[in-house]
Amino acid sequence: MPTEVLILAMTRMRSGICTAGFTTQPDAVTGLRWVRPVKAHGTLLLGDMTDDAGRVVQCSDVASLELKRPYPDPPHTEDWLADFVYNPPRLLRRLEGERRALFFAAHLDRAPQDVLIHQTRSLCLIHPDELHARFSLDPHSGKYEARVGFRLGGLRHERASSPRGVPVTDIKWRALGRSWLGGSAGELALDGSQLADRLHAEAIYLAVGLSRGYEGRYWLMIVGVHVVPDYEVSIDYHNL
Repeated sequence: MPTEVLILAMTRMRSGICTAGFTTQPDAVTGLRWVRPVKAHGTLLLGDMTDDAGRVVQCSDVASLELKRPYPDPPHTEDWLADFVYNPPRLLRRLEGERRALFFAAHLDRAPQDVLIHQTRSLCLIHPDELHARFSLDPHSGKYEARVGFRLGGLRHERASSPRGVPVTDIKWRALGRSWLGGSAGELALDGSQLADRLHAEAIYLAVGLSRGYEGRYWLMIVGVHVVPDYEVSIDYHNL
């Protein structure tokens, strides 16, 4: 069935991409119902999230996606099987301006511990009390990393609150880090105030997710960094 989805995650994976967002269906805990569109076999590719005009869907787009049925794979309870072959995504509108600021503030997860601590589900939207960011490009291997650390109320996640933080898979945020590094090898570390100054940000929200199982664990990662007001950056889809 065609479903309106506010895209809150467009992320890089080893073999493709992943996406997730809110539907219009209310949810007592998350505000609106999360969905993660998936295919029955294999990961999503950029082409799956490209509309008929050739535009890749981006975070804050409201897109019509053809969701077929729930396809839960705990803790990834939000998975839905989607059809991308006969029904490519269709852009309906974008979440922008004042509506964007009001929306994020009004749709924070009421039980983020379900994701961060208990891992009974895999997606939540939070407004951290503190955060810091790090971008690095290794001069020898060419490996690029974007990471964010944060603190949220009384919840303590050892890796998230560490100086190193957790990986950021958000395609746009990773592109921002590359632009700030200027193509040069090295490292850039920023605290929350420095981030806000660079981004002219009034607030920064995080969409937090869990990886697929790896080495017997589900690893915390940042799947969306949502800045109010939004920032602009050019994305090189051949170098995510």
